[in-house]
Amino acid sequence: MPTPVESLAAVGLAIQRSSVQTLGWKTIKAPKPLLVAVSKTKPVDLILDGYSIGQRDFGENYVQELIEKAHDAKILEHCKDIQWHFIGHLQSNKINKIVNLPNLYMIETVHNAKLAENLNKAWEKVKADKPDSSKLNVLIQINTSGEDEKNGTNPAEAVNLYRFVTEKCPNLNCHGVMTIGRFGHDYSTGPNPDFIELMKCHADICSTFEKDPEEVQVSMGMSDDFVQAIEMGSTIVRVGSSIFGARAKKTEA
Repeated sequence: MPTPVESLAAVGLAIQRSSVQTLGWKTIKAPKPLLVAVSKTKPVDLILDGYSIGQRDFGENYVQELIEKAHDAKILEHCKDIQWHFIGHLQSNKINKIVNLPNLYMIETVHNAKLAENLNKAWEKVKADKPDSSKLNVLIQINTSGEDEKNGTNPAEAVNLYRFVTEKCPNLNCHGVMTIGRFGHDYSTGPNPDFIELMKCHADICSTFEKDPEEVQVSMGMSDDFVQAIEMGSTIVRVGSSIFGARAKKTEA
């Protein structure tokens, strides 16, 4: 069985290859997507291993686990440039616990205006205490599959939520869109409909706000389908089990 370091290198190579498209005689290299190594339920030592070979972006799903890891003495000492992405469901009553974490880089799961507004207010207080703080990076989460158990705004509301964040939340920097999507798509039947739907949302946002498509990030694709996601236009992939191995299910306390 490969080590996490070997797996991380293999995933990185697959991402690099996926970002190269061959069109007839011409090869076009797209910008390399950002790899977020999803370390939920995994020990700190595996994060240190990944960081030691250059991985900087790590994703966590659970607030309490992220709090513990962000404050871990070994990570604070050896991973000074780590960038934490929160990729789980964030409840409003836990916002204050997360916004003050060291090296918090992005909240990828802003699924409605209320959460955005509360994050904006909380980050305003952070900036008051730390005047050199920049805006908080966020993505808006779209429920592309329409599943009740998935969070995210309806695709039809993607433009409105993007507008709310960019126009009403001056302390947030909305980088783009993300989806989790339905698990287990059979690619022999064609492209993933969730990826198609998210790219439609991306196109609508770019058209409405006259944005260069490269300016609006797309976070989609996980261990089973990150290559297909990149081929569809993803610029951020969230990969866990392909790097760190299968994980046990955990319930947020």
